[in-house]
Amino acid sequence: MKISELYKKDRRTLSFEIFPPKREENLKNIDETLSVLCELKPDFISVTFGAGGSANSNNTIAIAKKIKNDYGIEPVVHLTCLSYDKHEIDEFAKVLEYEGIENILALRGDKNEKLVAKEDFKHSTDLISYLKHNHDFCFLGACYPELHPESTGIAGELSGIKSKVDAGAEVLLSQLFFENDAFYKYNERCKNADINIPMIPGIMPVINAAQIKRMVSLCNASFPERFQKIISKYENNKEALFDAGMSYALSQVIDLLVNDINGIHLYTMNNPRVARRISEGIKNII
Repeated sequence: MKISELYKKDRRTLSFEIFPPKREENLKNIDETLSVLCELKPDFISVTFGAGGSANSNNTIAIAKKIKNDYGIEPVVHLTCLSYDKHEIDEFAKVLEYEGIENILALRGDKNEKLVAKEDFKHSTDLISYLKHNHDFCFLGACYPELHPESTGIAGELSGIKSKVDAGAEVLLSQLFFENDAFYKYNERCKNADINIPMIPGIMPVINAAQIKRMVSLCNASFPERFQKIISKYENNKEALFDAGMSYALSQVIDLLVNDINGIHLYTMNNPRVARRISEGIKNII
């Protein structure tokens, strides 16, 4: 099933993101995570993709296959392009088609000084345009409510998103944010720029102070004052931070749903407790 079909129906979605474990032995235990996530009946689960290496892409495909074939949930495979050439992308697309995986989150990928960037794809728009000619995938794109870290400003940001849509992106998934007003303003600006495809907010609960600080530095998200207070007060108390962080995230999710946003994409960090707490908190709302 193509993810774009979900948003033609009169309901909101709940979806999860997971990542392939870095250690091979942990990959064997991924079913422990998937069994809980899939029991919660998300509309889809996206699987991240490591740049530069067949082992990373193979693990992504293996998990996506499990999600689809063993659990009956639709997977979305992240696909980065900066470190790949057309032949490599063609081979990856063939595998996805063979496995019946229909949905791709098209990404440029982070620049990495340890990996040589190739010349075929400079942006995710190039990837979408290239694959759209020969394949029948549903393409999702990323968006940044507080602007991409390399952005030159809102005008350039909106132009880039519009290019993704014109190339064939049918759904946008947002980078994490901790202040809903940032998402609402960005969403409105996109609509004013004639970007009218569903935009799904990405929510990452605060359960690990070091991890969140690292993620925020990478994706340009701002720290609201009440968010800072949670980190400051509970960063050395693991269970207290979990409870406070989950409550903060749940308040974000409820506010988004109250304001008729199309759905919620939850960055689970491969933690089933995170997914369960949010799912149970909105089961009568979504």
